[in-house]
Amino acid sequence: MKFFETSKYYTLKKSTYIFLRWIGIIGQLISINIVYFYLNFKFDFLIANLIVLIGVISNFYLIYIYPKTQLSDRSALLFLGIDIFQLGSLIFLTGGITNPFVIFIIIPSVFASSNLGLRTNFLLVIITILMIIFLTFYHYELPEPLNYHFHISPYIYYSIPLSLIIALVFLNYFAIIFGSESRLRKEALNKMEEVMAKEHEMLSLGGQAAAAAHSLGTPLSTIKIITHELMKQLKNNRDVIQDIELLSSQVERCNQILKRLSLNPNEEDDFIDEDISMREYIKEIVTSFRETSNNEFILNFDQDANPKKITKSIEIIYGLRNFVGNANKFCSKKIYISVKSNNEITEVEIEDDGVGYPADILSKIGEPYLRTPNKMNKDKSGLGLGIFIGKTLLEKNFASINCRNSKTRSGAEVVIKWKNKDLFSI
Repeated sequence: MKFFETSKYYTLKKSTYIFLRWIGIIGQLISINIVYFYLNFKFDFLIANLIVLIGVISNFYLIYIYPKTQLSDRSALLFLGIDIFQLGSLIFLTGGITNPFVIFIIIPSVFASSNLGLRTNFLLVIITILMIIFLTFYHYELPEPLNYHFHISPYIYYSIPLSLIIALVFLNYFAIIFGSESRLRKEALNKMEEVMAKEHEMLSLGGQAAAAAHSLGTPLSTIKIITHELMKQLKNNRDVIQDIELLSSQVERCNQILKRLSLNPNEEDDFIDEDISMREYIKEIVTSFRETSNNEFILNFDQDANPKKITKSIEIIYGLRNFVGNANKFCSKKIYISVKSNNEITEVEIEDDGVGYPADILSKIGEPYLRTPNKMNKDKSGLGLGIFIGKTLLEKNFASINCRNSKTRSGAEVVIKWKNKDLFSI
């Protein structure tokens, strides 16, 4: 599987969406209070504020309970649906389709059209159209005293919902078309950058291998000549001659390796090119760290773990490597990794014995460019990019990630969980 093929799932950035919702909620509160207290219009003030409170509660849910940094299609559909019903309820209390603020009811659907999938957009458009039709025929009168002498021709009255529906479909259609074209251009640019980066890497490796072969050629030839001379001089000493022959063969092997690398640096990595189980994923990743790390990796695999192979995904590899790399960087001496699996879920837990996440950034884990003001942690500080990259890549592959400080050890703990039906369908 190519790197970008698993990145085609539509998402909505949670922080941006929360910010826009706060703007809408504050605007609703200001409008309700100005109309009621300053203009002295009469409507059900208490219920209107309770409806706005629904938006406040759902926003706090997104901030403090919803763990992901991106909203999936399903989650976005739920919260945007709440926005449509919340605004529709306010309009229902204050004149329905004759309320000039009814135009705002198409905003959630238009906002989502360039960021979410076609099915989600279609459902939001249908929900919005049904809400507009409902507000056309069922609603309270305009607040007093606006309703005393308000008369409007049926032609004008029914043209309002018709124009809203046409505008809704028109804006969504063009946003979807332009968003699709933008994603295609972005994907093409990413593909081009990926190919260029790979070519540059291969050229660099090839040049380094050629330089190494050239630089090491003379000392290896010298060693080989010396071994031949020693073999002639000590040919009667069987104990020593075997060691000299082994040395000569290893020199020849070095020459062959350098020659092969200089001629063909594009050798494939077997780990990247095969489907393996989650247990093997973890073993391979840990092995790559053990070669360069002095820390101790303690693996614990559930004996009944699902042995089914996962379709190879570089995003899962990079995501898991980032979290293992973080544990390796910030631990004191030990990293604990366990894999649990059953018929329903597959779970990977990564813990270390370091100092854990700083308390002042724990609530923001998953956002990039985090810095703690705590000077005691500056010796092992980062920008949060490793967690951000790992979290984003794994969440795009249907994982749920929970970053916290370990309850059983002193360090950080990351719990990565998949539903098997999602993991094995990637």
